[in-house]
This record gives sequence, C-alpha cells and structure tokens, in this order.
Amino acid sequence: MLKDFSVQSLFMGCLTAFVGFASSFAVVLHGLQAVGATDAQAASGLTALSIAMGICAIVLSLTTRLPISIAWSTPGAALLASAGMIEGGFPTAVGAFLVCAVLIVIAGLFRPLGRAVASIPAPLANAMLAGVLIGLCFAPVKAIAFNPLFGLPIVLAWIAVGAFRRLWAVPAALAAFALVLAFGVHVPDGALASLEGSLLPRVEFVMPVFTVAALVSIALPLFIVTMASQNIPGIAVLKVNHYNPKPGPLFAATGLFSILSAPFGGHAVNLAAITAAMCAGQDAHADPSRRYWAAVVAGIAYIVLGLLAGAVTAFVGLAPPILIEAVAGLALVAAFSGSAMAAFQHAETREAAAITFLVTASGVSFAGISGAFWGLLAGGLMMLLQKFVQMTKR
Repeated sequence: MLKDFSVQSLFMGCLTAFVGFASSFAVVLHGLQAVGATDAQAASGLTALSIAMGICAIVLSLTTRLPISIAWSTPGAALLASAGMIEGGFPTAVGAFLVCAVLIVIAGLFRPLGRAVASIPAPLANAMLAGVLIGLCFAPVKAIAFNPLFGLPIVLAWIAVGAFRRLWAVPAALAAFALVLAFGVHVPDGALASLEGSLLPRVEFVMPVFTVAALVSIALPLFIVTMASQNIPGIAVLKVNHYNPKPGPLFAATGLFSILSAPFGGHAVNLAAITAAMCAGQDAHADPSRRYWAAVVAGIAYIVLGLLAGAVTAFVGLAPPILIEAVAGLALVAAFSGSAMAAFQHAETREAAAITFLVTASGVSFAGISGAFWGLLAGGLMMLLQKFVQMTKR
C-alpha cells in the first residue's frame, strides 16, 4: 500500500482539499446560518463536515484502492440558504439533516429508492437546483451595489484569474476578500486578538427536533439535490476515468458519515463531483491503480482544514455578510449555468422546467414548506399534464 504513494498524489491531494474547501466553505457557512445556526454552531458544522468527509475519503479509498473523493453538499448548502429559517430554528434543521442522511443510507442499501431518485426527470432536478442557486448568484452584484470598493475587487479577481485558470478563480476571489477585510473594512479594536481563542477546534452538539415542515422543506429537497447533483455525478466521474465501483455501498457510507456529522451541525456528506476529477485523473498519477493516494491525502488535508474552521468562521464574521455571500455566489456561478442549461435543453420539458425554476427561485413558502419542494411538485404536475394531453391526442 505505501509503495503506491507518490509525490504527485501528495500534491494533487493537497490541491484538491484546498480548492474544495476554499471554493465552497462560504456557501456552507451561509447556508447553516440561514437556517438558524449561530456562528459557533456554523463553525461546528464546518468542522464536523470536514472531519467526516476526510475520514470517509480515507476509509473508502484505502478499502477499495480507488480514488473516492468526498465532499460536502455545496448545492445542499445553497438550498439551506434559499429555504431560510423554519419554525423551531436550527434544531429542526439538524433533525432534517439526520432524516436526509438516513434516506441516503437507505438509497444505497435499498435499490428501489436509489432508482426512484435516479428516475426524477433530469430537467426538473436541474431546474430546482438552478432556482435554489440563483438567489446566491445575485450576491456579487449586490456586494458591488453595497460598496463598489469592497465588492469590485472580489469580482474582478474572480474574472481575471478565472480567464486563465478556472480552477483558481474562487480561491482568488477569497484572497481578494481577505485583502478587502484586512485593508478596507473597519475592524473593531481587539477583534483580531479574539481570533486567537478560535484557533482551537470546537464542536457543539445540537439536539435534533423532528417536524413535518422541516422534513418537507429541508430533508427531502436536500436528499434529492445531494443525490442528483453530487452522488450520481460522482459515480459518473469515476466511470469516465475507467473506475467501476458499486454505487450502493458508496452512497450508504456517505450517508453514515452524514449521520455522524449531523448532530454537530453538518448538513450532508457525499461523493465529490467536481474535485473527484482531480483525484481520478491523470494529473494524480500516470498509473490509475495508484491514484487512490490522492484521495487519501485530500481526506487528511480536509481534517486539518476542519480543525481550523473556528478561526476561519471568526475571521469571516468580521466582514459585512454581503461580502462573503458574494464569494459564495461566485463559487456557484458555474453550477448555476450548468444546471440552467441542462434544465432548458429540451423543448418538450422546457415549460415544466420553467415552472419548477420560477416557483423555487421565488423563495416563497406555503404552509411552512419551502419553494424547492413546491417547485419540484409543480413542475412534475405540469409534466404529467403535458404527457396526458399528448396521449389523448393520439
């Protein structure tokens, strides 16, 4: 096993973890805080997720000898941001996280449920995801309107670096955010000194509360988004790189680690989709049988980054919230454009996808249930109606 280790895999694993963490931790923090988490609880969730996905990646990669990359559900965090706080606050959200995790385990072990998720029409799933993401994607523009001297450097860094190296665009925006915070934002006296107390990792247990509203508003949409936009594409990335693992056990494992992280504020752990290509591709090693070490190293790096989550959260908290929302929005632009294009690609499902997108993007809740669920339901009914009309014409 150690003979398979290489410097190339070491570098790619560290790069994978840095890109994965830096490009989306802002989305996770914003999502957790949107459903009622305090700064301490959001930092705890970030720590729990990082450690859980790090250990999960190490265990799965070493046992299968395949480059199994693990990530948190970035689209799921964006879903939380759009859902907002529901009655009962963060404990009800944590209850929904646990239900979602159990559903992921069942989807891995019980094939009919996995097939049912896979059978959700792709245009509707993508339209729901696009509707969830669009609100956060407005944040960079709002940040510029809030203060051009603060917002413009973040956006321009993303554009300039992304034009040459797309992978580094969001880390560049994050670096610009740090510079704006350091040299532009007024930081109260003693605030930086207080960061020293945040260097020690802390996790905060949250007793879950289970409600029907949280089940329908958060758990079910989070499960669908995580499976449709993370777990299933994660398997596809592995297959593209000529790896053929059994999906069920991998799904169940991510669900198990999601269960372990949920009481500490973690919303969902899943197979990586974007960063998976980094560990599974040729850049990780010329020999495909040795690339699993890149995923192992990435897992170790995620654990280290997770232990620093308290300091990261405290540092981010010194800035106006719209600035970190801008970084989060820039991190989701590619995901939004991809999901929107997939949603409206086919003319025959375009109207149903549009309804799903509009209802979800409206952010309006009915009966305490978020728009993501109603959007998927409305689009599904429209699709069924169209099929019924077509059948009657024959």
